[in-house]
Amino acid sequence: MSRNAALVAMCLLFSSLVLGACRSLSGEAGSPRSPAAAYAEDPVALKRGRGIFLGTCAGYCHSLRGGGAGDVPDLFDCYWRHGGSDEEIFASIYKGYPGTRMIAFGGKLDDEDLWKVVAYLRAASRCATE
Repeated sequence: MSRNAALVAMCLLFSSLVLGACRSLSGEAGSPRSPAAAYAEDPVALKRGRGIFLGTCAGYCHSLRGGGAGDVPDLFDCYWRHGGSDEEIFASIYKGYPGTRMIAFGGKLDDEDLWKVVAYLRAASRCATE
């Protein structure tokens, strides 16, 4: 390979690296799927998420029919108080909210199980059918 061809090849490689970095920073490259999106395609994971929800969340505060006990939000409508992305829902479950009945489940349940609950909430949401 001649010296000029090698220089051109290096310039092209450098340019493609710079363009790729710019696309990543601007969000054009696409964001990675959340674990909940992957679990949404797994019936066993959804069943596990539903079971955890029934035994832990619906067993004390939330309801499968929407709403909950008094001040507890409906987790199956289209409104999320603290953000509705998978990551924000996960963070709400993981960290809880001091001064409310929403305790933190991070460290009490495996992260994988928390993501399965998020996947279940998404799948069971009335928004999915509206």
